[in-house]
Amino acid sequence: MMADDTEHQNRTNGAEASPDAAKADVQNAGADAEALAGAIAERDEFKDRLLRTMAEMENLRRRTEREVADARTYAVTNFARDMLNAADNIRRALESVPADARGSAEGAFKGLIEGIELTERDLAKTLERHGVKVVEPQGQRFDPNRHQAMFEVPNTEVPNGTVVQVVQTGYVIGDRTLRPALVGVSKGGPKPDAAKDKPADAA
Repeated sequence: MMADDTEHQNRTNGAEASPDAAKADVQNAGADAEALAGAIAERDEFKDRLLRTMAEMENLRRRTEREVADARTYAVTNFARDMLNAADNIRRALESVPADARGSAEGAFKGLIEGIELTERDLAKTLERHGVKVVEPQGQRFDPNRHQAMFEVPNTEVPNGTVVQVVQTGYVIGDRTLRPALVGVSKGGPKPDAAKDKPADAA
């Protein structure tokens, strides 16, 4: 009789415990699901941060490469601009000698002229080696980014706005204008064709 009572009591206790156990299981499952959702959200946040950081690093790398390239190209800008005065003076020295005197020059005078010409060529090569190039606008359409108009020349034979005279040589360094060419521009001719008369020295 006693064994039967014990077995009955155990069954009763088991029946009473089952709802509590089921409730605990549901709570545990809810907690697990919440923890999983939190972990997924945290993973997504870290992934987003990683992607943003990688994108920022790539942008920084490209910007640094561009800045380094610009520094290499334009580091000598101020020095090159100062050297242009020397180039102008050498050109003026050569132009001050009349063509007939230059052709008939002999001895020391001939050597002097040749020395000045050699100096001018070497200076031009040195400047070009460092990215400084001469702007040659003669016959090209006027470009305000590369040329500075000093006067207008009435001329009906060439398109309006064509460079017909160069007063002072211009120079560029890389893609930038180091010194604009001082020019005379035609006036009174036909309108220029933008496609045909695009400046040859434009970047």
